[in-house]
Amino acid sequence: MPELDLSPEIRALRSTLSDVRQVLNPAGLGEEVVRLKAAAAAPDLWDDPAKAQKITSELSRKQGLIEKLSSITSRIDDLEVLVEMANAEDDKATQDEAKLELEQLRAILSELEIQTLLNGEYDARGAVITIRSGAGGDDATDFAEMLMRMYLRYAEKQKLPVQVLDTSYAEGAGIKSATFEVDAPYAFGTLSVEAGTHRLVRMSPFNAAGKRQTSFAAVEVVPLIETTDVVEIPDSEIRVDVFRSSGPGGQSVNTTDSAVRITHIPTGIVVSCQNEKSQIQNKAAALRVLQSRLLEQKRREEEAKKKQIAGDVKASWGEQMRSYVLAPYQMVKDLRTEFEVNNPAAVFDGDLAGFIAAGIRWRKQVGV
Repeated sequence: MPELDLSPEIRALRSTLSDVRQVLNPAGLGEEVVRLKAAAAAPDLWDDPAKAQKITSELSRKQGLIEKLSSITSRIDDLEVLVEMANAEDDKATQDEAKLELEQLRAILSELEIQTLLNGEYDARGAVITIRSGAGGDDATDFAEMLMRMYLRYAEKQKLPVQVLDTSYAEGAGIKSATFEVDAPYAFGTLSVEAGTHRLVRMSPFNAAGKRQTSFAAVEVVPLIETTDVVEIPDSEIRVDVFRSSGPGGQSVNTTDSAVRITHIPTGIVVSCQNEKSQIQNKAAALRVLQSRLLEQKRREEEAKKKQIAGDVKASWGEQMRSYVLAPYQMVKDLRTEFEVNNPAAVFDGDLAGFIAAGIRWRKQVGV
């Protein structure tokens, strides 16, 4: 049996690890862990639950990064030993084990490398995601609901906390729109590459003739507002309406006017929340989403000015960024990155890691 030579691959792993370590700065991470541990040990930590959650989450994330860097270093060293052992014993099973370990290390390093690219102004924030159905009738509202489930499944698999803030159900199938919050570190940086227009092509289950139907849905991703942000919204600039929450088919969810709709008069932005138990809670949640959207609008305006000044002629973030084709063939393809898979069912079940990683690399490359 020929000897197994993984030396070029192992050198590549060490080179990538070196680049990742340079960006993540383990020494700096260690100093941050010490500071966060001290903050987490404060006796009044949980007097402010939101602040406490942020501190403990950030502490856990940075400790995890340090442990992962140390583990990868040890595993690469062990891989070299494993290859030597496989060749010395002329053992195919050990060679296969070494190849499997190589692939696993590549995957872990690729994930870490993606994290090093999340260095935008708001990338470390949580995210507020809104899905809206577009052209396509019942197929579009059904598609919007499929996308909502896709992102909720992705968050579940990644163990990201999600809170659904508002859902507007369609009269037929699916939803007109939905807004939910992913309050986890780097949720915005990770999920912002999902923003844009999504297209579905399939044999319509709502068409008696069974014709192929194309439908669209829009995904909006904005950074979650933080208490340190200053987004002043004078009371004179908003209109607050209250109404009763409702579910599919108009079924009453509660018997009081607890749902809240806030309209920002200068921009026309409308935000509603009906998933909390009281009107006060719904108003607070809706204001938070409104502030997030105004913050994102401000960021986009600033970026537009920068590009205008710089004379940037690069292609903008495309309106139609991904196609989900269920007929006559099976494929999901990102039109920006060319990344594609032939298993739409897995994608709709939350298998988005490949698309997100490709999107983050593409964004960095084109400077979007």
